[in-house]
Amino acid sequence: MRIADVLVVGLGPAGSAAAAAAARAGARVLGADKRHEIGLPVQCAEFIPRPLGRYAQGDGVLRQTIAGMRSVLPSGAQTHTEFPGLMIDRAAFDHALAAEAHGAGAALATATQLVHLDALRHQATLRSAAGEQTVNYRLLVAADGPHSTVAKALGLPELETVHTRQYTVPLQVPYADTDIWLAPDYPGGYAWLFPKGGCANLGLGADKHLQADLKQPLDALHRRLVAAGRLGEAILCRTGGAIPVGGLRERLVVNDVLFAGDAAGFTHPISGAGIAAAVVSGERAGRAAAEYLRGAKAALDDFEEDMRDQFEASLARAAARRRQMLDGWRGAEAKQDGFHRRGWIAFPEYFAA
Repeated sequence: MRIADVLVVGLGPAGSAAAAAAARAGARVLGADKRHEIGLPVQCAEFIPRPLGRYAQGDGVLRQTIAGMRSVLPSGAQTHTEFPGLMIDRAAFDHALAAEAHGAGAALATATQLVHLDALRHQATLRSAAGEQTVNYRLLVAADGPHSTVAKALGLPELETVHTRQYTVPLQVPYADTDIWLAPDYPGGYAWLFPKGGCANLGLGADKHLQADLKQPLDALHRRLVAAGRLGEAILCRTGGAIPVGGLRERLVVNDVLFAGDAAGFTHPISGAGIAAAVVSGERAGRAAAEYLRGAKAALDDFEEDMRDQFEASLARAAARRRQMLDGWRGAEAKQDGFHRRGWIAFPEYFAA
């Protein structure tokens, strides 16, 4: 039997940030991830806002800077807004965060899956190629994504999600902006192009109840951009995944379990942005866990309050706007520019009451 002060399940940005913060504060930390290699497969557009630039200093992490965002409406009308940020190699980014956690003293295990959780006894059963191991923990940080195994073990409800599909393709012309397409072909979501040096991430997300097939509309967009001379025909990589779009969980702390990142619902329900919130929530969870173990009994409540103060208003607004628009996606309204202006962050209509 292994003993840990803090067990972290999931070693994406939230989990690695939590493991690093708790270990730096002196806690015995064990982090486990079911993937064989941290950061792979990549399941996001790989954009981070500039304030996260300090995490993009590792070798191979930064790919290019982003200046603005071009939002394209169904009519073809376009709006350009400032959108400063960085395109990263997400696998290298995740590796750098995990290396920071390891350097701080956290023990990290890959290809290791949570198969049973006894929250009352503070015991977790982890399975790897070497067999099963029981871990006695004092606190647990759940950072295991929108389909959280920890949440299922606690009997918590599934988070609402959209599904995504993405190609990495050659970029024929250097480009410093992101492109966003809003159209009825992507109901409950949008399509995107994020340049990263000599290639680009081209993808789309949609509500699976409204659009089950993402391949056909993504292939059509790809062909259109190839014909325009912007992208190459080759598909260098294919990926996809689920993005939580319902806002924060009802509780971020459930007894001795703290939720962070996608597992907590920190991803923005409209834009899908989640890396920054994952790192912030993970770091805060790790610090809160260490403080609690040192005797600060209000630390877990403070974590819940701090995270809600920082994120809940914007996430709740986005989730509410998303719910307001769902019926419209099924009708002719989805072909009108005004409908999409109400539902996208680049337009003032989105922020109107």
